[in-house]
Amino acid sequence: MTTRLVLLALYNISADALRNYTVLCLGIFLDNYSVAQVRPQLNPTPVVKAPSVRPNRIRIKRSNAPAPDEIRVVAVTEEADGNLRKLRGAVQIETTEFLLKADEVDYDEDTRWVEARGNVFFQNFDGGEEIHCDRAQYNMEDETGRFYAPKGQAPARVEARRGVLASSNPFIFEGNWAEKIRDRYILYDGFVTNCKLPKPWWRLTGPKIDIIPGDRAIAYKSYFKVKRFPVLYAPAFYKSLEKLPRRSGLLTPNAGISSRFGKIINAGYFWAINRSYDVTYRGQLYTARGLRNHIDFRGKPNDKTSFNFIFEGIKDRGALQDDGSRIKQGGYLMSLTAKTDLKYGFEGHVNANYLSSFTYRQAFSQNYNEAIYSENNAIGYLSKNSDAYTLHFVVSRHQVFQSTVEGDEIVISKLPSVEFNSRDKKISDKFPIWFSFDSSASLLRRQQPLFQTRAFMDRLDVAPRIMTAFRFGGFNFLPSISARETHYNESRNPNTLQVTGENAHREAIEFGFDMIPPSIEKTYDAPKWLGEKLKHVIEPRASYRYVSGVRDFNDLIRFDQTELISNTNELEVSLINRFFAKRNGNVEEVLSWQLWQRRYFDPTFGGALQPGQRNVLQSTNELTAYGFLDQRRNYSPIVSAIRAKPIPALAIEWRADYDPLRGIFTNSGFTADGRKGQVFVAFGHNKVAKIPLLSPEANQLVGRIGYGNEQHKGWNAGFNSVYDYRQGILQYAATQVSYNSDCCGISVQWRRFSFGARNENQYLVSFAVANIGTFGTLRKQERLF
Repeated sequence: MTTRLVLLALYNISADALRNYTVLCLGIFLDNYSVAQVRPQLNPTPVVKAPSVRPNRIRIKRSNAPAPDEIRVVAVTEEADGNLRKLRGAVQIETTEFLLKADEVDYDEDTRWVEARGNVFFQNFDGGEEIHCDRAQYNMEDETGRFYAPKGQAPARVEARRGVLASSNPFIFEGNWAEKIRDRYILYDGFVTNCKLPKPWWRLTGPKIDIIPGDRAIAYKSYFKVKRFPVLYAPAFYKSLEKLPRRSGLLTPNAGISSRFGKIINAGYFWAINRSYDVTYRGQLYTARGLRNHIDFRGKPNDKTSFNFIFEGIKDRGALQDDGSRIKQGGYLMSLTAKTDLKYGFEGHVNANYLSSFTYRQAFSQNYNEAIYSENNAIGYLSKNSDAYTLHFVVSRHQVFQSTVEGDEIVISKLPSVEFNSRDKKISDKFPIWFSFDSSASLLRRQQPLFQTRAFMDRLDVAPRIMTAFRFGGFNFLPSISARETHYNESRNPNTLQVTGENAHREAIEFGFDMIPPSIEKTYDAPKWLGEKLKHVIEPRASYRYVSGVRDFNDLIRFDQTELISNTNELEVSLINRFFAKRNGNVEEVLSWQLWQRRYFDPTFGGALQPGQRNVLQSTNELTAYGFLDQRRNYSPIVSAIRAKPIPALAIEWRADYDPLRGIFTNSGFTADGRKGQVFVAFGHNKVAKIPLLSPEANQLVGRIGYGNEQHKGWNAGFNSVYDYRQGILQYAATQVSYNSDCCGISVQWRRFSFGARNENQYLVSFAVANIGTFGTLRKQERLF
């Protein structure tokens, strides 16, 4: 082992300076905790630590390298004094492991002790480190020695992950002297950086850096300096050098100010319980509101089972009002993700979330999309899959918040549901007939302000299906027939909407017939900007569906899509136009336009339609996400979807529903996303027409524009916004400005929240060190780039 470890350990020390340390840090940073770190992988197998030994090295053979036991010596002059060889003038000593150059070298052949003086250069071929120093003493036998006034560099380990600035700059270090004692290395009065000298952007300095290879590194009384200004200090920085480090320690604290929360102080602790379990705690003290706690507990009991439990919440003192009163917005959120592989091919999965109140999410969430999301879902299931069958045991809870008023919510639960289904399976090799079925037995519950079912309401559902397929004259035909029988032990009165204890039974027969005509296509010479050739393809399709036997549709309590089945007699026609361009030998779809509409031969859907109210049926839900049934009608809106990518750097999509009955576009969603070099632009517009009983009016503009990316050197800037045109309110805005040097970067972001009862400005900042990580208050989830 040569001095490679001195450099490698210095690199790891700098990483630790930004991630974990065991003492107080000095410095001011704004708002929320955001130390970028790769969480160590959990290992389910207990490991007994082996004695410290030098690992076997894997070397890549160099051309013209010495033999394994050869020491190649070159010098202008050489004198021998017993076993001592005095080498003078352009001295080189080379082995398979290292190269040593100096003006003069004294080499003892018995002890293999080397003393080099004047323009000393040392290169380790194993790790690629290089050292320049005034004088060096080195024992090639036990690889111990000293380097005086060392200056050197080590190759960078590029961290290719989101949120980490990357650089190919090597790590550079300087010190007064460095010492190697067996497997331990010590650098005295030195610093490390990956910035270009002589004026680096950042340095980690310390009087002593102590390293044990493969175990740990400690920097004592260390400062992290930016442009010579110390921003972090600790009596001891600790960094594990193990392949899978499992060390407990404090997380980097930071502080800031908020217009809503007052002064903010963040701190945390990572507890590595053992190789299979760990806990991360983060506390955010809002001086105006209270202490917000975040607990993250991970575990991997064995190689087939893992879980991650998160709890966060605050006991809010309340937002201070002008009259001196306070509005409390506290609450908590719990989530659990877990998976396991069991015997006999069973798999278990859990993805559960519980939110105490929608007000808490709106008030304290730092992500706009999360803050306005009014649903909360939890599901756990045990399943087994085979070639033909699937078996699921499901427990779920679906929660929809109607408003921020406590109790104004709809909760639908499955406690549990057993589902046994069959994929399409060919009955006979002689006939093209396939059989499949769906079946379930469920205990259900629905709760909402108007009514609630009993705690365990049972539902039994069975639906076998037979289908075939044949081709004639270029046309493909897919007829099918299925039956469905469903039993409920509760129903509701459609007039009073109250739940009754009367059973409900539904029987339905469904016949389907899909026809796929042959596609029509033609090839043209394309414009130069589009490509070499252009192909136009027309794909028509028609589907007929007839359902009969559903009675008392409005007596059923709605739980999922099973209750949306109604009588119907309908025909759906669709037409897709596709344009393909050939560019440099590659074929790409540059434009597609799909239109589809349904014709209803039974405008009342067997009596399921209730005029004067919003109706949601399977026939409408499968066509569009926007309700349109409030009266009898013989046809649906025309649904249109246009997708275009005329050039690789531009993508456009427009989806809209046009209702011929009302003569208006009932909804429209448009998005465009483009990038040219470092410039990027995105725009979106979502509009919903105001139709009484069906939909409230909505009109939102979403935009993003910027220059650069997270790895671009120099200045980068971006702006993102969500504007509610109907209310005339900028609900969300974010502006980020960043500057990246060759080794680090600083980002500043301003964000604005304005929706519901939230009116807040935030100022966030982060400092990134290339190939190491980012610390500050601007988290990677909130960055524009």
